[in-house]
Amino acid sequence: MLTGASGFVGHHLIPALRIAFPKSRLIAASESGEVAIADETLPLDLLDRNSIECCVSSARPDRIIHLAARASVSGAFVDPWQTWQINVDGTLRLAHTVGRVAPNALFIFISSAEIYGLTFQHGATLDEDATLAPANPYAASKAAADIALGEMALRGLKLLRLRPVNHTGPGQSDMFVAPAFARQIARIEAGLQEPVLRVGALDRWRDFLDVHDVCAAYVAALSGGLITPQGEAINIASGQPRRIGDILNAMIAYAGITVTIESEPRRMRSTDVLTASCNASRAAKLLGWEPRVPWETTLQSVLDDWRERIAMKSDS
Repeated sequence: MLTGASGFVGHHLIPALRIAFPKSRLIAASESGEVAIADETLPLDLLDRNSIECCVSSARPDRIIHLAARASVSGAFVDPWQTWQINVDGTLRLAHTVGRVAPNALFIFISSAEIYGLTFQHGATLDEDATLAPANPYAASKAAADIALGEMALRGLKLLRLRPVNHTGPGQSDMFVAPAFARQIARIEAGLQEPVLRVGALDRWRDFLDVHDVCAAYVAALSGGLITPQGEAINIASGQPRRIGDILNAMIAYAGITVTIESEPRRMRSTDVLTASCNASRAAKLLGWEPRVPWETTLQSVLDDWRERIAMKSDS
């Protein structure tokens, strides 16, 4: 069963799961209606405990990837309370229900490298033993769920905690940095926006992955080819931080346009760290995973996606 199946990552993960597990029954749990390719779609509202109970009881899954979350950092600042309700309360209710209804199921929780937060200030590439020091409501909610689930694993929950870094690709909302650049560039190319790019902090370095590489890591975790310790936390990362300003410059170069860059205070975070990067050697050892998609391919795919959306008048 895949929660959050109709979201950005879910859209890419469903086909990957279908290819990897052609004989398995693929159940999508979604708040947004029918999910293509899945064998069955079940409604799931993490704010409604009856919805959680009905979904798990109907699915009786043997493996769960829990993607569903309030995933936007900026959105979490707007409504931190609902972020905590979905990301913590909803996640723990789901895990408790799985433990009771499907006690032999493997529960794969998609956490986030954001939970390391201010620990990145030390400048090191962090492994899974680094101190959790979340610096925004989204990260705090993910850290709380990560810790609580880790404790549940001591009491029998069959658990893996995956902590991916920033990832991007076609279909992502412009609430995230690479698609935010791509949408503006595509609008400028189409004559729908003046040649001015409005940006946040460009002097930040972040570890990025292509969404297809992230999906490959989730498939590897589900495959169970290698035995991982109960409750294990695993970073999913490239280990190579990239400057945000360089991402912007690369997209501008791909487009071949001349633009003016303007900073907007609303796009800045007061608790931002300069550099954030994670060590993924545990993922290589336990999952046999490493990133494969060239970064240039990723950026081009994000830009092309927004060009298509603009042309189809669906730039949202």
